[in-house]
Amino acid sequence: MPHTLTAETAQHFATIALGHVRREYPNKPANAFAGPKDARTPSQLFPIFHGSLDWHSCVHGYWMMAHILRKFPDIPAAEDIRALFNEMLVPEKVEGECSTLAHPLARGFERPYGWGWLLKLSAELSLLDDRRWFRNLKPLSDVFVQRFTDFLPIATYPVRVGTHFNTAFAMRLAADYAESVEDAALGELLRETALGWYGQDEACPAWGEPSGDDFLSSALVEAECMRRLMPRQDFLPWFDRFLPEIEARKPATLFSPASVSDRSDGKIAHLDGLNLSRAWCWRSLARALPEGDPRRPIMEKTAREHLARALPHVAGDYMGEHWLASFATLALEA
Repeated sequence: MPHTLTAETAQHFATIALGHVRREYPNKPANAFAGPKDARTPSQLFPIFHGSLDWHSCVHGYWMMAHILRKFPDIPAAEDIRALFNEMLVPEKVEGECSTLAHPLARGFERPYGWGWLLKLSAELSLLDDRRWFRNLKPLSDVFVQRFTDFLPIATYPVRVGTHFNTAFAMRLAADYAESVEDAALGELLRETALGWYGQDEACPAWGEPSGDDFLSSALVEAECMRRLMPRQDFLPWFDRFLPEIEARKPATLFSPASVSDRSDGKIAHLDGLNLSRAWCWRSLARALPEGDPRRPIMEKTAREHLARALPHVAGDYMGEHWLASFATLALEA
């Protein structure tokens, strides 16, 4: 498989997503129940994002399809994506999602991973020629903008893990939304928070990576968050301090693709996602460096090695298949 998103690969990925975004079961709910009346089916709770095993995976499946539709509007799957969006991204279904999120116990629902992905989806929809789906989804996007706005000022510390709770990854995705819709207040809040949390970090050891169910590198995604939110002239010296030994391929753990022993185990299968998200970060970070920087070929080679390890496993077992193509798209489009 090539290391760029081709029309053929896009068709393959879109076919995968179309096969699971409306697959309601198996399902892993993330909402809290206050009483028996809250025990409803996934599609009753979430009229749009009830497939793909869990809410957040369904959201980033939609993001991937929106991205593919923008890049490859004439592939065979494009009409199926349009039909899906026309059926699902409608005001009454958006209102159903908003209604569930208005539940008093839903304050922390999908925080912050799902928040970031929903805004990333909205940003992608805003770039399509037909902005109708973006407008329809806007009330739900507004919910998550408000949740970031309420949460970040009271979040004293970042969350530095390789799973859904990582704050740098969510802010990195939300930054795309802030830029695409010109939400200056959200963009500034993300920037100020990132600088406060990560601005003084240096000589990152990455000794805890990878953990057994990581799908993010806490080190690399922090760097990618800062690349996205900092002016280039400020980011480059920060990056020099944060990972000062790239030419020596240190920290060594960041340069070695993770090994995946059992892809039928949902947590172990996360490690395929780790390889893909590392590839995304390494490629993005390499391209932020000046031409001729000796670190660039090292970083690009490392990204290729991670991609080669993970791309053959995007489909196969549903534990990975319900989400990995989205991460592969991030990596291929870095």
